[in-house]
Amino acid sequence: MMALRILVFLAGLALTAWTLLSAIRTVVLPRSAQSVLSRGVFRGLAQAFNVLAGDNRSFSWRDRVWALFAPVGLLLMVVVWLVLVLVGFTAMFWAVQNDGWSEAFFLSGSSLLTLGFAPAVTFGERIMAFGEAIIGLGLMALLIAFLPAIYSNFQRREAKVGALEVRAGTPPSAEVFITRLYAIGRLGQMEETWLEWEKWFIDIQESHTSYPALNFFRSPLPEHHWITAAGTVLDSAALVVSSVDQTRQPEPQLCLRAGYLTLRRIADFFGMEYDPDPQHSDPISISQEEFDAVYGRLRDAGVPMKADQEQAWIDWAGWRVNYDTVLLQLAEMTMAPYAPWSSDRSSPSRREPRIRNWGRRRAQRTV
Repeated sequence: MMALRILVFLAGLALTAWTLLSAIRTVVLPRSAQSVLSRGVFRGLAQAFNVLAGDNRSFSWRDRVWALFAPVGLLLMVVVWLVLVLVGFTAMFWAVQNDGWSEAFFLSGSSLLTLGFAPAVTFGERIMAFGEAIIGLGLMALLIAFLPAIYSNFQRREAKVGALEVRAGTPPSAEVFITRLYAIGRLGQMEETWLEWEKWFIDIQESHTSYPALNFFRSPLPEHHWITAAGTVLDSAALVVSSVDQTRQPEPQLCLRAGYLTLRRIADFFGMEYDPDPQHSDPISISQEEFDAVYGRLRDAGVPMKADQEQAWIDWAGWRVNYDTVLLQLAEMTMAPYAPWSSDRSSPSRREPRIRNWGRRRAQRTV
């Protein structure tokens, strides 16, 4: 019997330690490191949301349903942590007392929630009760500190996504972005804009890998989405660099590199496959005919375009190939709304977020 109690105590201790490690990796550790527990919770919750959203419902309905996914998942994680700590300490209390499982459960719950209705009698019980109370308060404190951090990052992201509508329309497109900039005489004075979006991409990389649930937080307006905004900015920068006849500027090129590195880092976290060293001639989801149509409309709108249209296509495709695959995969994973040259190229159904590989990082490669 003593051997059984020792084994139960060690199992409870291991469960508690594993739970705390999950909380630390999810909330405290400032890098993209998720646990098996958090991955399992979010994947299981996604299955429930798939059923609730339905396969054949309208996009607006599915958008409303999936808008709750990430917030519910974050709150559910805290509940799961508390329940597992409760179970772990119940096992440990049972191992050191002779009052049975129900009394051990009451003592564990009283200690975890600091209710104090179940007294700890022995010195060992009191030490464990103090420890469980500290853990319970610590988990609640983490929640209180964690949610404001999440929503602060969300608000920074959405401020730029909302502002893009003024320049790129709804749904956003690179063609509208460049046409409007030319019409107001700002096309050649975009240095600050590209620098702002470069900083936005860097912020997205840090926040959306450290707090991966942010990837699934949907914009306040159903037609807005951070992935379609990212794709529009990257396509616009690539058009400016490759096709618009103006003085060569480093800012859009730096923005492009910051953008595709950000998308790749997020794709790495979710275990997405892509070529980290693509060639200029590799195929992309945009055809030359589609590019030529946009090129012609921009020229007809008065935008100064480079004379060699064929070379412009080669140069633009050479930039697009760096982010084409990951952009489309992320658009599908997050169920992004329609936008040309981004979510319209992902899976035809785009019925629900796909998070099968949550937290299964690919090996880091030089990009």
